[in-house]
Amino acid sequence: MRNPFQRSFTDEELGLIDFLSTFQLFEQLTAKEKSAFFSYLYLRKYKEDEVVFFRKDPSHALYLVKSGRVALLIDEGQDFETLSVVSAGQSFGNNTLLVKTQRPYSSVVRSTEAELYVIPHVNIQDVFASNPRIKAKMLASLGEIHDAYLQDLFHVYRSAKGFFNLNQVSANI
Repeated sequence: MRNPFQRSFTDEELGLIDFLSTFQLFEQLTAKEKSAFFSYLYLRKYKEDEVVFFRKDPSHALYLVKSGRVALLIDEGQDFETLSVVSAGQSFGNNTLLVKTQRPYSSVVRSTEAELYVIPHVNIQDVFASNPRIKAKMLASLGEIHDAYLQDLFHVYRSAKGFFNLNQVSANI
């Protein structure tokens, strides 16, 4: 039986709930908890080769890929190595959930266009401050993401006997 006092969502809001549900960071949240982010989702459009952010920039936002592809790059002097390429349904800049962090990599759009939902760090922290349960769930998901990444990294490292290309590691970072 449906609770008559439970909040109902518009079709647009249900679409946003479905969209957020595709990201591991949000999958543990209820629909009501996901709705706490609605007013902080900003859709930005990027062009090919546009830089989203540079390594060592402050982690000011979380990025959710709606369409397109974004390369996450590690720079070594003037050379860049692709760590990963993220596409629709993947997020990057996840360390913005933490306080006072910097970007460990640069990000550049690799498709003709990319649409990214941006959630500013300050807004994430506002949601966390008013709802510790959301914070706990999302930080647990962040821990799972990083644990899986480390497992992949070590597996590739062992199989390559210490020599490998970073882009062999699959991750949603």
